[in-house]
Amino acid sequence: MRQILRTADGTPREPVAAPVGAPVEAPVADPGSIPADSRPVRRAGLHPAGMVLVLLVALLAATFLSLLVGARGIAPHTVWEALTNFDAANGDHAVVHSRIPRTVAGLLIGAALGLAGAGMQGIARNPLADPGILGVNAGAALAVVLGIHFFAVSTLQGYILFAFLGAAVAAVLVYLVASLGREGATPMKLALAGAAMAAGMGSLTSAVLMVGQEALERFRFWQVGTLGAREVPEMLSVLPFLAIGALLVLFGARLFNALSLGDDSARGLGFRVGRGRAVSAAGVVLLCGAATALAGPIGFVGLIVPHAVRALVGSDYRWLLPLSALAGPVLLLAADVLGRVIAPPAEVQVGVMTAVIGAPIFLWLLRRGRKVSL
Repeated sequence: MRQILRTADGTPREPVAAPVGAPVEAPVADPGSIPADSRPVRRAGLHPAGMVLVLLVALLAATFLSLLVGARGIAPHTVWEALTNFDAANGDHAVVHSRIPRTVAGLLIGAALGLAGAGMQGIARNPLADPGILGVNAGAALAVVLGIHFFAVSTLQGYILFAFLGAAVAAVLVYLVASLGREGATPMKLALAGAAMAAGMGSLTSAVLMVGQEALERFRFWQVGTLGAREVPEMLSVLPFLAIGALLVLFGARLFNALSLGDDSARGLGFRVGRGRAVSAAGVVLLCGAATALAGPIGFVGLIVPHAVRALVGSDYRWLLPLSALAGPVLLLAADVLGRVIAPPAEVQVGVMTAVIGAPIFLWLLRRGRKVSL
């Protein structure tokens, strides 16, 4: 149908042809005609600074519960007395002090895994990236088993050395395999290569354990992931590795924001993508290797925590990284406390509880349709 144009007073007029070669203006759409589904939606949630306050309160509560809850009931005021005025003759005070090492382990390991998961997602530009899914934890576990079987490793320092080596080798192998082909290491290829590497290294670990009874006995309890196997001095010896790894990952926040636009865009903004990824990956290896050496392979923390934080405050890695480091201990300590009371007097190890808690949370986040933009 021919469109009739009218003047201001309503009389019809003929359309005037534009000169040849003149630019044609695109029609401007009426804002009201744009479908509501296509308009940008502002993500509701807390301001990042408010989220810091919320997580600090939650972290204090989780720490207090970790000292309070267990097979033996302790009154809340007794916890404070045991921390401020310890009496060796008081049995309740001794129980509280016996829970301090696993609480410190939960704080350190939770922060390391939460930060490592967020950093790995930034490096790979993949919301499914996780130390467990990409095979880093499996590599560390395999190296520790080989160290136990062939070199009779039994000290924490030995575990740390082999865990670092295994995590680094696994990360390099996953990246090399994913880099094969014309497209390079795409997020999907990284996830597939990591899953395949984790399965392969898990099979090798099982094979070594089948032929080495001594390695099986040492590895069996460590494999499921536990916070109660180390004392505070041992954990303090790992603190420098955790600190260096955390700094390397935190310094990559601006790079991760640029990588979310694509590698070419990041290079156009002046970032050295290859070197930046390598430095950040070294930080992730330090965090994962130290955490695995302390407590064994613990899954889901590095996957769930960044997802939950991203859903609340957005994808700016300048906030996402430190908030993930705060939220990781909250999840890990809550899982450990729940494992102590779910089947008393026995305990369910924290590695099992993080999977039990993490899987439903992950499915809930997906069901709500919160799309992750890295």
